[in-house]
Amino acid sequence: MQFTHLHVHTQFSLLDGAADISKLMHKAKADGMKAIAMTDHGNMFGAFKFVAEAQKNGIKPIVGCEFYMVADRHKKQFTKENKDQRFHQLLLAKDHEGYKNLSKLCSLGFIEGLYSKWPRIDKELLLKYHKGLIATTCCLGAEVPRTILSKGEEEGEKIFKWYLDIFGEDYYIELQRHGIDDQEKVNIVLLKFAKKYNVKIICSNDSHYVDQEDANAHDILLCVNTGDLQETPKATDEEGGKGYRFGFPNDEFFFKTTSQMEKLFHDLPQSLDNTNEIIDKVSEFSLKRDILVPNFPIPPGYLDGDDYLRHLTFKGAAERYSNLSAEIEERLNFELHVIKTMGFPGYFLIVADFIREGRDMGVIIGPGRGSAAGSAVAYCIGITNIDPIKYGLLFERFLNPERKSMPDIDTDFDDVGRQKVLDYVVEKYGRNQVAQIINYGTMAAKSAIKDVARVLNLPLADSTSLTKLVPDKAGTNLVFLMTSPIEKVAEEINADDLVKVKQLRKIISDGNTPQAKVLKEALKLEGSVRNTGIHASAVIIAPHDLMEYIPLTVAKDSDLLVTQFDGKIIEDAGLLKMDFLGLKTLTIIKTALDLIEKNHQVKIDIDTVPLDDQKTYELFQRGDTVAIFQFESPGMQKYLKDLKPDKFEDLIAMNALYRPGPMEHIPKFIKRKHGLEETSYDFEVTADLLKETYGVTVYQERVMLLSQPIP
Repeated sequence: MQFTHLHVHTQFSLLDGAADISKLMHKAKADGMKAIAMTDHGNMFGAFKFVAEAQKNGIKPIVGCEFYMVADRHKKQFTKENKDQRFHQLLLAKDHEGYKNLSKLCSLGFIEGLYSKWPRIDKELLLKYHKGLIATTCCLGAEVPRTILSKGEEEGEKIFKWYLDIFGEDYYIELQRHGIDDQEKVNIVLLKFAKKYNVKIICSNDSHYVDQEDANAHDILLCVNTGDLQETPKATDEEGGKGYRFGFPNDEFFFKTTSQMEKLFHDLPQSLDNTNEIIDKVSEFSLKRDILVPNFPIPPGYLDGDDYLRHLTFKGAAERYSNLSAEIEERLNFELHVIKTMGFPGYFLIVADFIREGRDMGVIIGPGRGSAAGSAVAYCIGITNIDPIKYGLLFERFLNPERKSMPDIDTDFDDVGRQKVLDYVVEKYGRNQVAQIINYGTMAAKSAIKDVARVLNLPLADSTSLTKLVPDKAGTNLVFLMTSPIEKVAEEINADDLVKVKQLRKIISDGNTPQAKVLKEALKLEGSVRNTGIHASAVIIAPHDLMEYIPLTVAKDSDLLVTQFDGKIIEDAGLLKMDFLGLKTLTIIKTALDLIEKNHQVKIDIDTVPLDDQKTYELFQRGDTVAIFQFESPGMQKYLKDLKPDKFEDLIAMNALYRPGPMEHIPKFIKRKHGLEETSYDFEVTADLLKETYGVTVYQERVMLLSQPIP
């Protein structure tokens, strides 16, 4: 018999679900399941990853959510006597319209209904956005079951009929058997309703972790959430109580196989079969889409965004270049053609607009960074202040028709000015079209050990000793350290760290010591999504209301909306990402300029200061570079003293070389500059390109150009 899980929580049910999406898919595929649903608590954080992972494994994804339903989502004032009564409600997207409505409900749960940590919706919203959705009676935490238990069958039936009237044939009675007495009482009544109203029954297992042996790790995760020790007695309701903690009653809340579900519901085989009816109702669709560039208002007199961008480009070129040579004109026409072909004129116009507005407001804006500095169009319309033709920067590093990807323009603002520019963008495009991007905070190797140790009441000294055995190397993975062949581990870490890893392995092999128990559970919980935050700089701007495209949330430390999808996938979801970076260095420069004008009545334009000032180079030669962005580290200061830079190109080269990998070429570069080592070239044909860097390949542009003339 074929069966599909329709009530499944992943790690994105924050600190309540312990199931990794990839592991869920692996188990579902191994069991021959054709489809699987994702129904995290109150959010759709994992929806994009879930759909992509399911489709990669040949499994039909069903996107859902287990909402928190309340009488009035706007009510935020409660007392001990009049608590916030939340009911669970499972909803599944049947088609693309259903997905959009699911997304809107999920967004509004945060935007309008958030109370404490719970995003809440109400029946008013459900009436408005129920089309394309499938609903069930859900679990013991849902309105129908809880009303049956607290007020009796008759009152429960009234609630049942309300949902049935709304969803009709898309309303199902959901039966669960986790060995809980109240479930059996509710199931008896629900089966009566099924017969009386001819509503089909489905069975589910309220899955919160992949395998039964993960139950203890999941219980520890719940304790991390509530801040309790695992040894504290359980109370099975969310509120707990003095001297008790929230916890699940047993270890039956795992992703059961089809045969296990058949055995559990052997007397109701139709409850398994009816899950297939839901699968057949669900249309499969992708959440991936082409980038949606916002609509930039074009002034009268221009055909479209491309025409207006061309006008601004050549107007700016006339101001930037005293002589608009054929070479410059050819470069601009080439870039404009690529920008038009790739559909990005609106992107350039939007960025140029908010940068121009920022400058008009007195905001200090950086000259440009990254590959965007290679665009002459960006230079001409004021996005950057670096002439790419003068410095030999390549446009192809920024945009390439053969590599379809979004342009990436990082813009630096002084700290205060950044908010002014963001406010302008929100005002221009609308609050519902601008959002910041979410970050998911996960349990890294050391934090997983610390969290588990605290919950298991391991003495702090022992916990600290364990975490000190984990290498400090960024991206360290505990599972890799503890389960990979030791030879492979040795290739990735140094000798001292290898000794520590061997100690960790010995501790865990000892079996039942408190430290071993901590490590075993930490291995299971590593990578769990612990919390959410906001990307430091990324902002998206949409053509229309963001709720039409993706689910949204909110954050305590931001007035803007926040996406529920993170930066790794936001562009795959079709949304345009821009980086608004607040830079302390620019704030210092702004303060200095203001003080100079106030105290000396001299107004300085920082964008036009000369690049050949001898006293400035003497500062760099002495290593007096405190608070100079990217030149202030002790290592950089040492190399600057050795290099004794006397031209701007020296500073550009040092900035490019001072990073992992290229750093090894710095001594050679310094020696060759001072004639202490002969400048040589691997191939004579490269001499023209590498002459200014003394035969050292410093820049990616040079690598790209070198690949052309060499046979």
